[in-house]
Amino acid sequence: MSNDNTLDLHYVHQSFQRSLKEEDDVVIEAYIDGYNELVKFLNLIGSVFSFVSSDVKAKIKVMEKHREGETAVYYESFKKMMKYEKETGLHDKNGFVSGSRTMLRLHRGLDFIRLFLKRLSEGDEGMSTCSTCQGSYNETLAEFHPWYIRKAATLAMHALPSRPDLLKKIFGTDDSLTAAMAILPQTLSSCDEVYKRVEQLYTDFEFHELP
Repeated sequence: MSNDNTLDLHYVHQSFQRSLKEEDDVVIEAYIDGYNELVKFLNLIGSVFSFVSSDVKAKIKVMEKHREGETAVYYESFKKMMKYEKETGLHDKNGFVSGSRTMLRLHRGLDFIRLFLKRLSEGDEGMSTCSTCQGSYNETLAEFHPWYIRKAATLAMHALPSRPDLLKKIFGTDDSLTAAMAILPQTLSSCDEVYKRVEQLYTDFEFHELP
């Protein structure tokens, strides 16, 4: 894994590829490995999404407890977890912190990160990072946030630096940026495949509306 000051897309790509199980499942441990690296993106773009980043860390701690507990065998993959929680009714049991509900929050965050990264990579030097970030946010995470968070996040995006400065902040040196741009299409492809599989599982188990 890279240091805390840069984003290692190669590590994200490897982790998400490793998470792909059979034709339609995703291994939770490898997913979290990739996600832990990818969430650096939220930290590196500034304080705009610090509230999302801190929430992600809390969610990952919940999943670590599930994966170390007596029922750890059911938390090896998304499909196993959802099947277990659906059949036992744990997904809506009071006092139980559902893994399916917890991972749904990470899933929604992944949608925003992959979309903003994609648009950032495709834009030209003069693109508005603020408008691009706002558009990506409004199409993904915004619908799940109360209005006061949406308002605060949208205002904070005005502080985003220009595209060249933002990319340098995320990837570091020019050489690192060149390497990142080279691996980015593969990384985004892995993100898309993981997102598509998890999205389908939430649909199959009717878990999209978990509170």
